[in-house]
Amino acid sequence: MQARSAVVDLFGDHLRRRGWWAPVSAILTLTGTVEVGAPATRTAISRLAAQGWLEPRTDTGLRGYAASARARDRWHRAHDRIYAGSPAPWDGRWHMVHVDSGGDRRRREQVAATLTYLGYGRLGGGGWVSPRPSPELADSLGPLEVGWVAVHGALDPAQDGSVLASRVWDLEELAAAHRRFEAGLPGVEEAARTGPEQSYRARTLLVHEWRRFLFRDPELPPQVLPPDWPGQRARARFLELARALAPAADHYVDDVLASATR
Repeated sequence: MQARSAVVDLFGDHLRRRGWWAPVSAILTLTGTVEVGAPATRTAISRLAAQGWLEPRTDTGLRGYAASARARDRWHRAHDRIYAGSPAPWDGRWHMVHVDSGGDRRRREQVAATLTYLGYGRLGGGGWVSPRPSPELADSLGPLEVGWVAVHGALDPAQDGSVLASRVWDLEELAAAHRRFEAGLPGVEEAARTGPEQSYRARTLLVHEWRRFLFRDPELPPQVLPPDWPGQRARARFLELARALAPAADHYVDDVLASATR
């Protein structure tokens, strides 16, 4: 697990319910529980602060870091996506976006990463498509300073949405990724029967692995997916285990924060 991911997951999954702030010593302890070293964590914190995601803040004499307003908004939305149940019913329409990112390679890469995270798949030639419009689209593309236009509508009746989905996304690999995720869950179930520290570690790694799907799974509607799609089954198992581990993991986080503030 990378240090940056460990810090972001800590804020987005635990500190969001605890005022979005923690002393540096507590952050180091909690990331250390998932085997991220203190030097790497300090570097990650510094970079997140330089990028505007974290802000240094001293509380009751303790030096710590808080999530910025921008981070709170982004990580709150990510949290909702991670723990969402089944997607809302699909109305049969597609949201198509065309982005003009010019010849700047770095900007094109930023656009691609942003749209993929928001659930869009590449059509080619600056075109992207998603089964539903993202409420974060305008706010996410705005800072990239690119021109874009969006259209929301249905395909021609002669066209098949499942064909479009299979051309835009690698559904075989995505299905395989969900199955691999499920295959790794028995060890997590064992952790649910152990102590708070082990539960925190297991839950953090579980959420981290599931969070990866935010960057690759567009949550396509059942109408355009192959039969017996493993994604919903994997989601149900994730939510079940995350709930089972939560009480002990929360107890551990509270103990670490209390120790740091004594």
